[in-house]
Amino acid sequence: MELKINQQIKQFNAESLSVQSLLDLEIPHKQNGIAVAINNTVIPKTKWNEFTVHETDEILIISATQGG
Repeated sequence: MELKINQQIKQFNAESLSVQSLLDLEIPHKQNGIAVAINNTVIPKTKWNEFTVHETDEILIISATQGG
């Protein structure tokens, strides 16, 4: 499956992935303080296990940062 994540095309050896599975592959050690939007819709963290991404989806993963 080919997905567009943060404006980059990436290949995955799966026919379907949940948001959580995708994050486990992409950023396995940094999943706190992030937000995920698919096709300009924010997916709540409580739905990550059940929401499935599809090949035509545009995925945006945003990480919170601190600053002053």
